[in-house]
Amino acid sequence: MDIQHQYWKTIVDTLQDGVMVVSPEGTIIFVNRGFEEITGFAKEEVLGRPCSVLACSRCEVARNHRGAYWCAMFVAGSLSKQKCVVTRKDGRLVHIVKNAAVFKDDAGEVIGAVETMTDITDLMEKETRLQTYRRELAAADRFHGIIGASSPMKQLFELISDAALSDAPVIIFGESGSGKELVAKAVHEAGPRAEKPFIKVNCAALNESLLESELFGHVKGAFTGALQGREGRFEAAGGGDIFLDEIGDLPLSTQIRLLRVLEEKVIERVGDHRPIPVDVRIISATNRDLPDLIRQGAFREDFFYRINTIPVKIPSLRERPEDIPLLAESFFARLQLKSGKKIESISKKALDVLMQHSWPGNVRELRSAFEYAFVTCRGDAILPEHLPASVHGTKPLPPTVSGAPADLEDFKKQRLIKALAETKGNRSEAARLLGLSRTSVWHQMRRFGL
Repeated sequence: MDIQHQYWKTIVDTLQDGVMVVSPEGTIIFVNRGFEEITGFAKEEVLGRPCSVLACSRCEVARNHRGAYWCAMFVAGSLSKQKCVVTRKDGRLVHIVKNAAVFKDDAGEVIGAVETMTDITDLMEKETRLQTYRRELAAADRFHGIIGASSPMKQLFELISDAALSDAPVIIFGESGSGKELVAKAVHEAGPRAEKPFIKVNCAALNESLLESELFGHVKGAFTGALQGREGRFEAAGGGDIFLDEIGDLPLSTQIRLLRVLEEKVIERVGDHRPIPVDVRIISATNRDLPDLIRQGAFREDFFYRINTIPVKIPSLRERPEDIPLLAESFFARLQLKSGKKIESISKKALDVLMQHSWPGNVRELRSAFEYAFVTCRGDAILPEHLPASVHGTKPLPPTVSGAPADLEDFKKQRLIKALAETKGNRSEAARLLGLSRTSVWHQMRRFGL
């Protein structure tokens, strides 16, 4: 072997991409180390064999009048950025992008071809997970981003739909972590104001003077540091909805000003007395007992009756345990996509633990548990020990929870059976109902023996 040939061989073997050279008959006559790593075949196992050993999904057989040219690429003369799938020695499929070109001698006769292949399996897996996540967002058990298929959640969705069509104030009651902001956003999105602004204000995050400036705006010189005038959140929400979170923490003086907004539909900027008309619906939320605050003198009764026109109560997670597998599946899919970790499933034992926990922190606590599990898990499945100690170390709930499916695969199977029954066996309709592709439904039917 001459020195120049050795240089080229070293360079080609250094490439991460696979390189394969074939004769006009399709016989493999050279491969590099990258080819061996991508396909799992050692050089000695493929040299002298037809390139069809890779079972390429885009391979087309063509022959000229002499009976040569195993691959149609010889007729075309080249291939560029062609995506396909080849089969490794161990039977696993590998997604690749390949480029190819023919060799010709001085007389213009084809004497072989070279093909390069780039492994894009990881990218394809991420794209598949992304598509799954997109389908998940549109699935039948989602309502404007809120996950739930239980009876309490169906009732909540109906109430949200009805409330959204009204301009009356809506107040959302729910424990911490139950998803009050999601419900407020759903009320906005489901109604005629959906195309207008949705402005959020946390009433507990600001002191009294700053809160009023945030809500109503201020004029130049209204207070120290007010170097110029500024519109408030009510003006910014014009035509839309304003979401007042933690409304139980509002100072009494601000409650009086908001009462005027509700009754007269006007605001006044801090430091000014000119009324500014506003067309805004108020959506408020709290995890506090407002009637008890009224008894304590910390909340105005007249203001309570004005904001309590349409009350919406969010069920706690312990009141809807049958939704835990749905939420678990959603959080798992999102974190799998976000983290890129090779975690493939939630074990049955881990799901059992999730079903038995009382979830005082509601959906927020469940999401945090999965974020923790994705950090601690180093295998391919989430086990009980990967969950926070506060979750897997608690006593189980009463037997009322046991009616919900304790196995994620069993849950998926039951959901598929129900969808097929509702659509009388129509796979396309079942796929639409579940927010999956028809192929995914077919694969699940095979896996579950349906």
